[in-house]
Amino acid sequence: MLSAPKIFDRYEQIRPRLPSAPPRSGTQNITALTDIASDAAAFVFDAFGVLNVGDTLIEGADRRLDELRALNCQIRILTNAASYDRAGAVTKFANLGINIAPDEIITSRDAALGSVTPGLWGAIAAPEDGLQDIGQDVLRLGDDPRAYDRVDGFLFLSSSGWTDARQALLQASLSVRDRPVLIANADLVAPRDDGFSLEPGHYGHLLLDGGAGQVRFFGKPFPEVYDLVEATLSGTARDRIVMCGDTLHTDILGAAARGWRTVLVARDGLFAGHDTADFCDRAALHPDWRLPRI
Repeated sequence: MLSAPKIFDRYEQIRPRLPSAPPRSGTQNITALTDIASDAAAFVFDAFGVLNVGDTLIEGADRRLDELRALNCQIRILTNAASYDRAGAVTKFANLGINIAPDEIITSRDAALGSVTPGLWGAIAAPEDGLQDIGQDVLRLGDDPRAYDRVDGFLFLSSSGWTDARQALLQASLSVRDRPVLIANADLVAPRDDGFSLEPGHYGHLLLDGGAGQVRFFGKPFPEVYDLVEATLSGTARDRIVMCGDTLHTDILGAAARGWRTVLVARDGLFAGHDTADFCDRAALHPDWRLPRI
């Protein structure tokens, strides 16, 4: 069974593959993001564990974003969810009741699609994903091993419906002919209403463990998504951008490596029910601020 300590240990195991950030110390506990609004020109929010858990809005998250806007802070959502296209992302947050404009949402899918080159791509995607935003020829992968051998590269968008047998087909095909694998969601797991789901990042690191040589990860903590966010915040100093997330090795590490400031949100995400201070010390990843909920 997946647990926060086991997930943390796996993140530490793959730490050499992640960006590095200068050490920080002296985390300050706060009660609400409005306490630090004067230190921020923009707040950037992770979604899972910060704004929502699964399809459920975390109580008060919608109101807090409105309060921060009223204090002249810009708002962005930066999510590693890549199972749906931009229209799907907009619909998801609208259904949660969050006041957010389409151009305020940045996804790891956006970043991954920017690296799709001409050719035939094998798509690992949710069954309901229409794949209409790929921009290249796409072959949806399933249980036919011949399909894996046909394609020029692999685009891993979602682990929905992905199985160990399909993972083995992918690993075997890459062992014969190594090709690019774009992991559009760098997360190992995501918090759900009933526990944690394994995400594309988990399977991408298994590919690397098995000898694949052209695996690239997109989304936090990797740099392409921060490029996209900063492009929407022209002229904003990096130390005036505050990332709010629940995961040390994605949200906190990636933002700190970028020179942003960071808030660890502890109550509902990866570390729900745990003392985050111990994990911060073990990883030597200390956010600027910490609070239970935003």
